[in-house]
Amino acid sequence: MTRVVRVLRAAAVPVALIGLTALAGVVLGRVYAGDLLTRLVIGAAVGSVLVSVATRRLPSWLVAPLSVAAMAGWTLWSLRLAANHAELPGGLLEVTADAARNGIPRLLTAMIPVEPAPDTVLVPVVAAWLAGLAGAEVALRAGRVLLGYLPPAGLYAAALYAVGPNAEPAVGATVAFVAVAALGLASPPSTATAGDDPAASLTPRVRAAVRLRLATSAALGVALVVGLVAVLGPVVAGQVDGRPVDPRRYVEPPQVQTLDENPLIRISGWALHPEQKLLDVSTERSGAPVPPSDDASPEPEPGASSGPADTGGGVRIRLAVLSDYDGVTWRVGATYRNAGRILPAATPPRDSTVGTVRQQITVAELSGRLLPAVATPQEVSGARVAYDPASGTLIRPEGLTPGLRYAVTSAEEHPDSNLLATANVPAGDEVARVLRVADGVPDPMRRLAAQLAEENGAPFARALAIEQFLAEHYRVAADAPSGHAYPNLSFFLFGPRNGGGQEGTSEQFAAAFAVLGRLSGLPTRVVVGFRAVGQGPVLAGDAYAWPEVLFDGLGWVSFDPLPRPKSEPRPVEEDFRPTPEDPPPSEAPAPTVEPSASPEPVAAPGGPPSSGRPSTMVLVGAGSGGLLLLVGALLLTLLAMRRSLTRTRLVQGDPGQRIAGAWREVTDALRLAGRPVGDDLAATEVARHARQALAEARASTSGRGATANATGKGTTGGGPTSSGITGSTATGSGTTGKGATGDDPAVDELAALLNRVGFAPDAAAADQAARAAEVATVYVANLRSARPWWRRLLWSVHPSPLHRARQSRHPN
Repeated sequence: MTRVVRVLRAAAVPVALIGLTALAGVVLGRVYAGDLLTRLVIGAAVGSVLVSVATRRLPSWLVAPLSVAAMAGWTLWSLRLAANHAELPGGLLEVTADAARNGIPRLLTAMIPVEPAPDTVLVPVVAAWLAGLAGAEVALRAGRVLLGYLPPAGLYAAALYAVGPNAEPAVGATVAFVAVAALGLASPPSTATAGDDPAASLTPRVRAAVRLRLATSAALGVALVVGLVAVLGPVVAGQVDGRPVDPRRYVEPPQVQTLDENPLIRISGWALHPEQKLLDVSTERSGAPVPPSDDASPEPEPGASSGPADTGGGVRIRLAVLSDYDGVTWRVGATYRNAGRILPAATPPRDSTVGTVRQQITVAELSGRLLPAVATPQEVSGARVAYDPASGTLIRPEGLTPGLRYAVTSAEEHPDSNLLATANVPAGDEVARVLRVADGVPDPMRRLAAQLAEENGAPFARALAIEQFLAEHYRVAADAPSGHAYPNLSFFLFGPRNGGGQEGTSEQFAAAFAVLGRLSGLPTRVVVGFRAVGQGPVLAGDAYAWPEVLFDGLGWVSFDPLPRPKSEPRPVEEDFRPTPEDPPPSEAPAPTVEPSASPEPVAAPGGPPSSGRPSTMVLVGAGSGGLLLLVGALLLTLLAMRRSLTRTRLVQGDPGQRIAGAWREVTDALRLAGRPVGDDLAATEVARHARQALAEARASTSGRGATANATGKGTTGGGPTSSGITGSTATGSGTTGKGATGDDPAVDELAALLNRVGFAPDAAAADQAARAAEVATVYVANLRSARPWWRRLLWSVHPSPLHRARQSRHPN
């Protein structure tokens, strides 16, 4: 019996250490899926303490190496078990190396509930083993039980901090922690007996002094504890209902690459190479039947499934969801968290049916990090993923590689089309992101949105009107340039049909629908993905973008604004004729009164018939002089107006307007030189055209002996420039640096400034505007000086720039 009691006393402290360390795993396991992590931490706690107990009689320097070797074995076994649980491919060495590199960041960026995987269990298992080893050595070998509780207590506090506000308060686990700690402290040491008294061998006087000192120390300790409780108690009590700090906010989650932040710009590139193989897909459907089309429009899109199917049905694979638009670029704007094989379940809209889609996808030449999947994914195997619950999209943090094969099970939602006509759209702060319209919307776009919404009060009717307008008036062009900023969309909607306007790829169709929808009060977003049949390859030609509108009770409903096959678009002017606003009454012109005709003079009686009439010579001379004066006045007026236009463009307005004005000076000069450029060319193409035009003009004049400049002088050396611009001079000297060959980089610099203003109008500075004016002035002078003398005389009075400036101010 005595031996049993002694064994129980000896086991009290080790059992307490195991319990304290294991409770840290219980607390941390609340944010994990399943109980695998809790079991692995309990195993680490038991193993670390038992190793210390078994090696208690060995030298202290030998215990740590033995315990670390045992820890390595337990950790490797735990990683293999977690890899099998998460169905991760790769050998044990590869899995261990990856977990060692990324254990801490993935643990703090993982989506809750955290999937037990090698990288999410490595840190807790190792930390539990080390805490148990340190606590056992201090408490058992050194006999400092209370000090030995510090490592398990620190591990428990770290577990509470890592969980943060992501689980309910751990009240039960904390009470158990205190009870287990008290149990270990209450047990007397195994070597003590009932009659043991440390002061028994001392003299009575010394023994009394020792006991008095011990009593005083105990009283002071009790007083100190009571004082700390009195001071810190209210503070601690006030934090009971407070929300703990989430350490995940200090760690940046996985990010998409620049290529993936706006995959909408990849549509035009894919359209130019439609045979490029991006994916291989195998699809199986079950559950809810597939409607005739995934779109809300009454006509099905090409490739859409016409009925339920187990395999082979048309499917729409989603790559990215773009909800943020700043007037220049649509962006993903998602927050991705590392996720396991099972993704958080999303609540489907109440008025929709849900079917199950299972896909096996093999990556071919698709690049980036975005992982294609049918909306909304629920389970992914074969690849480590990060997930954004708001958009339901996936990324692979390591990036896509050819041959990557993964399986996705998705919940495919189908809204009840019978409820669309009467469905409303949500409003408020929750959808402000998908209702936001950036500043700078062109007035014609606002008027078009107002016209389409004027006779369509219901949200679905408004969305359908926008869809039909785009499908009936515009055509798809695979070689259309990429771009979906306000200027690009304005040219797409209202540009001349014979100049590249009113045509584009699905990029422009989807972006225009989304912007017009937001202007009409509809919450919209743009989705990029692929059309695919049930089995087979997915090519670059299958990539396209489509818009979606959010309806109450139905969720996100997709629309298809692309024109129907074999349909001929109608001119936009047939259905959209924006009328200028009526002037205010105070500005209305006052009615004018026509003056009465003057009576004809009557000749004096008796005079000659020709008296009172000027002679023919006088009439001819007066008419010729008047005509010359009129022509002179007209030329002077044109010269003054041209100079005023140039001064307005280069000097007045904000820096962005002045840079755009400098660019218009260059394009007007090209038209005056007989080398006009189309409105559909990019700025860099126009700059290349401008350099070529200047080189050819100089080459044509070099045969006459010298290159003329604006002052009539010719130079053959590399003299200093009057404007400070390398390669050209303000007077157009013919052979100064690179300017002699027409390879003048200054026009390229102006084109770069123009592109920068187009994407960030408010970012231009005054010195950049001055530089643009300088470049434009030099180029125009050089191009003018290379023209024949009679063309140089007409250059400054030609009315074409004035006419084009008036057209740009009044396009309608």
